[in-house]
Amino acid sequence: MSGVDLRNRFVMAPMTRSFSPGGVPGGDVVDYYRRRARHLGLIVTEGTYVGHPSAGSSDRVPRIYGEDALAGWKRVVDAVHAEGGRIFPQLWHLGLARQEGSAPHPEAPIVGPSGISPSGRPRGIAASAADIDAIIASFAQAAADAQRIGFDGVELHGAHGYLLDAFLWSRTNQRADGYGGSIAARARLGAEVARAVRDTVGPDFPVMFRYSQWKGADFDARIADSPADLETVLTPLADAGVNTFHVSTRRYWLPAFEDGARTLAGWTKALTGLPAVALGSVGVTSPFYEPDAEAPSLSLTRLLELFERGEFDLVGLGRSVLSDPEWTLKVRENRLDEIRAYDKVHEAHLL
Repeated sequence: MSGVDLRNRFVMAPMTRSFSPGGVPGGDVVDYYRRRARHLGLIVTEGTYVGHPSAGSSDRVPRIYGEDALAGWKRVVDAVHAEGGRIFPQLWHLGLARQEGSAPHPEAPIVGPSGISPSGRPRGIAASAADIDAIIASFAQAAADAQRIGFDGVELHGAHGYLLDAFLWSRTNQRADGYGGSIAARARLGAEVARAVRDTVGPDFPVMFRYSQWKGADFDARIADSPADLETVLTPLADAGVNTFHVSTRRYWLPAFEDGARTLAGWTKALTGLPAVALGSVGVTSPFYEPDAEAPSLSLTRLLELFERGEFDLVGLGRSVLSDPEWTLKVRENRLDEIRAYDKVHEAHLL
């Protein structure tokens, strides 16, 4: 990856764990990441709320603002580095997904592009110019603090219907100003956040951008209907200073568009020339949110075929390493029968 050496190509994907009371990572969170740092090339933390009042919706999800939370993250970073690992925080603003009246700032409004939900119903307020400036500043400050306490880079969360993605999605962005209308205008906020982060951290600090077509409220949603549309979304981000894309799909092996076999990660790499992380049910028996579905994701044969075809550079692992921090070691040593297969009940604990 540009700007940081990794021991292997496996990346732990962000997974919200809600084990940080008051938004402060404690010793159990330190140990959770330490165990995974021994075997992964890169850890991307669970989403961390940036310091905008409307960013979060829980006082158990970690913050990346406030000296108490930053001190907790510093302990995580030091533990990961002691194991030879690398770690980025995921910088997160919930946008329309925030619950009204929730911690850590119950007085704050829900903020989105147009004050409407994906279903078209009124929800929250449309971000004003002042709101947008404050949101951009909160991401830049979070990146600066992450760099200061020793993180190896940052990831900007632009996927799954959260704030940056809500601006990208035509269903939730119906603005008539410079942040809405065309695909290029809808991509503007993400690019401005990336530019502010890049200007803050300097030219050599890695900045990764996570994006998706699918949303938590709609698995069939799309921000791009063609490679040309996708290029319009990704090019401003790359120009603004993003140097790796984390491509979140529910099935990493599926073609991105109807007219070809190339995956979304493959198109991302081809269009930008930048490294891509492929994510989507690697090493588990079913796609995300389809526990009873049959899919060829437990086998790594397809993954290797696509890697050799040049579709991606890095492999994102979510549920597989949530359940077994030694997943990559056991795969490498062909100890497949020893793998602790993912079960949703594992989410109740920090293994």
